[in-house]
Amino acid sequence: MSEDVGTSTCKPKTSVTGEYSVTNPDQVLENVLENVLIFLTSRRDRNAVSLVSKSWHRAEAHTRSDLFIGNCYSVAPIRVTGRFKRIRSVWLKGKPRFADFSLMPADWGAHFTPWAHAMAGAYRALEKICLKRMTVTNDDLGIIARSFLNFKEIVLVCCDGFGARGIGVIASECRNLRVLELNEDEVLDEEFDWISCFPMEGTSNLESLCFDCVESSVNFDALERLVARSPLLKKLRLNRHVSIGQLYRLALRAPQLTDLGTGSFSLPEVIGQQQDENLELDYGHAFAACRSIICLSGFRDLAPEYLPAIYPVCANLTSLNLSYANIDAQQLKAVIRHCHKLRVFWTLDSICDEGLQAVADTCKDLRELRVFPIDASENAEGPVSEVGLLAISLGCRKLESILYFCQQMTNAAVIAMSKNCPDLVVFRLCIIGRYRPDRFTGEPMDEGFGAIVKNCKKLTRLAVSGLLTDRAFSYIGQYGNLVRTLSVAFAADGDTGLKYVLEGCTNLQKLEIRDSPFGDSGLLSGLHHFYNMRFVWLSSCRVTKQGCLEVARRLPKLVVEVFRRDEEEGGERGDFVNTLYMYRSLDGPRADAPQFVKIL
Repeated sequence: MSEDVGTSTCKPKTSVTGEYSVTNPDQVLENVLENVLIFLTSRRDRNAVSLVSKSWHRAEAHTRSDLFIGNCYSVAPIRVTGRFKRIRSVWLKGKPRFADFSLMPADWGAHFTPWAHAMAGAYRALEKICLKRMTVTNDDLGIIARSFLNFKEIVLVCCDGFGARGIGVIASECRNLRVLELNEDEVLDEEFDWISCFPMEGTSNLESLCFDCVESSVNFDALERLVARSPLLKKLRLNRHVSIGQLYRLALRAPQLTDLGTGSFSLPEVIGQQQDENLELDYGHAFAACRSIICLSGFRDLAPEYLPAIYPVCANLTSLNLSYANIDAQQLKAVIRHCHKLRVFWTLDSICDEGLQAVADTCKDLRELRVFPIDASENAEGPVSEVGLLAISLGCRKLESILYFCQQMTNAAVIAMSKNCPDLVVFRLCIIGRYRPDRFTGEPMDEGFGAIVKNCKKLTRLAVSGLLTDRAFSYIGQYGNLVRTLSVAFAADGDTGLKYVLEGCTNLQKLEIRDSPFGDSGLLSGLHHFYNMRFVWLSSCRVTKQGCLEVARRLPKLVVEVFRRDEEEGGERGDFVNTLYMYRSLDGPRADAPQFVKIL
């Protein structure tokens, strides 16, 4: 039923034709729309439907159960709860991605508190909350736990502000909890036994429990009892305080697991009988009992001699995350040769080009690769290079997404990847050293990135680095019409390059730029497009306060913030703004801006 009908106390207007009574056509249309729209799940499709007419707008709002908000400051909570009445799932994002690189002050904002209060009063049937880069307090978690009677899932990604006591409230109060995932969060170090807060009697409904980012130790006996009482548990990711001996016991308790984060994957420093018992355990037997595992991660504080224990599950793995495991090429080869079904692989660059060659030789169905640096300093020796990238492009031709950190690269290797992997949707090449050219020719990396946007017709996310001129950005503007997210670091000649992007990339939603020579002229070239974008971030560029003021004057519904990463007031660096962050908002500037943030 539509909202109009649901709140009306009057009889509907009808017209009589023969013996048939016909309800108001608008009301009929809304009823029909509601029955159709419940099958429409795409956010973009629903947004488009809501713009057709007022009746479609009402019907879409009345049937929406899942809510995604890409910027918590783009709309006020009261506007959201006023429009959408039947929400059961909320996905909310806060700070922009560059906050992950210490480019944003810790107390900049993105507080969940106002959202928690608004949803508590409006969405009593809420079942799921996902938050990313938000500041969440223990009190906020208490509101969630006590407000939603059938609450089932909470996922916190890159969040901060809360501790073990808040997690404990969720565990104790949410009796229907199925999913508790803490991913890359900064959890306050509180001496509190949150694991024991789960109900101790009866069967648990838990399907996913992830706490690998929690730095404090856990009550293992309580954890073991919880796992044993959770027959539906499919995903379990442990922190570094869980040893391989304890993992052995948990694995035997939960053979139904499909996704396992192993914890430390080494023995604790103990002596005596317990140490002897740990040494005698057959760890491979525990993994052999978990034949359903298809996703494997963890390996913090890895002891390489225990890697053979995972061999029994390697043949079925579709995802392997070794981004916390400092292993070399030979150690990787022994594992990867069993992983023929692998589709997702994350690793440190310690495996070197030789390790990437082994991945290319075995993992023919690989779709996503991420290679992270052990040492991200500019003068470090880079263990992976164009050799590894070329090997991957030749061996993994179904690749769709790549993040590749390196110290040196060549145009030829990037061009080869564009031709060998035309299905790439995400290409992020991060050459750590500033303004690094092609290592062999000394030429800018223009042709390599140009080939990516020309040949990869599905590309939606691109990160560029190295020595680049305006030519590279002209290629991006000409061929990157599907690009929605563009990240730029230490690149370009000047404003012309930014103009190419802002005028050519008509689908651009998120633009992140740091340490590049773009100024006011380039910024103002995007006035026609900024209202269509989620956000624009420029730090350590050549944009002045006057240029920012001009944007704010000509686009009054765009929030224009300037600030410094060191939290000093003003946000200026000589004549230039230190950091500019612009985003669209239906409700104007936020009310919780700290003193060091100036909203123009």
